[in-house]
Amino acid sequence: MKIAIIGAGAIGGYVGVKLALAGEDVTFIVRGANLDAIRKKGMKLIMHDGTEHVADNVKATNNYAEAGPQDLVILAMKAHQVEAVADDLPKLFGPDTAVVTMQNGIPYWYFHNHGGPLAGSQVHSVDPSGLQLKMIPPQRVIGCVVYPASELVAPGVVKHIEGDRFPVGELDGSTSERVTRISECFSRAGFKAPVLDNIRSEIWLKLWGNLTFNPISSLAHSTLMDICQYPLTRELAANMMREAQEVAHKLGIEFRVTLDKRIAGAEKVGKHKTSMLQDIEAGRAPEIDALVGSVVELGRLTQTPTPHIDTVYALVKLLAKTMDEERGQVRLQLAA
Repeated sequence: MKIAIIGAGAIGGYVGVKLALAGEDVTFIVRGANLDAIRKKGMKLIMHDGTEHVADNVKATNNYAEAGPQDLVILAMKAHQVEAVADDLPKLFGPDTAVVTMQNGIPYWYFHNHGGPLAGSQVHSVDPSGLQLKMIPPQRVIGCVVYPASELVAPGVVKHIEGDRFPVGELDGSTSERVTRISECFSRAGFKAPVLDNIRSEIWLKLWGNLTFNPISSLAHSTLMDICQYPLTRELAANMMREAQEVAHKLGIEFRVTLDKRIAGAEKVGKHKTSMLQDIEAGRAPEIDALVGSVVELGRLTQTPTPHIDTVYALVKLLAKTMDEERGQVRLQLAA
């Protein structure tokens, strides 16, 4: 398959190398140091056991038109980064091009083929301008939940930490020919990519932890184990999860694990810093609205009170605002 991967970061690089080594025709759409590194040396993947793999048969460009129409486009960036590339994505679309969305949180397409009174609603916190909905038609989308953890350790070099599951699913729950083909493609590359008949339930299961542990860790500068073992933050996480569960239930979602088991699973991960805390410590804009703001919005849509989530959302949004203002002041000082 001709596959374009938007972004060669932690997940995009991991997926791209494995797909290329399995014989797929992979093009990375990247910029800056990553672009230069991949063009010169290919994309390197360091596995959790220390083995190294280099995909030197990949292409890399920052020109969407140059890449041209693809069989599959993989959006491998954070949700708040998608809008910046939305205008260019149609240059990669042929008549049957599918788009696999690998963002955490509630996706912009959530209510497409949803059914019920909220069918067709727009998730404004994730897609405020409606540009994603316009430029990436949900009819092209295959939903995907990302379970592996990896990190970009240098330009063109990704280190895999753990995990290999990328469940996929059509938005209407069908087992179509295209989602089967994508699942098989991922499987050939060594991933576990079962076709699910309810991809939204799996999205909520992953989000259940993201919407709690990510912002709490960012505000408290603490790891998953710290949060779960300190009684006050453990109870805060549980209260946020109960509120989210009520929102999800009103949208027809049932969780396949209990709340206590979900928290215990996070605790077992150990002294791990969440991606949001890593962004905060690195001075990067954190991913907040897809993970937390979207649940606040869905709470309003379903008339479900979410007081604990609202409070944490307000605090982490203020933190992001303060960081943004500080970055702006630094830029002004450098310009002077």
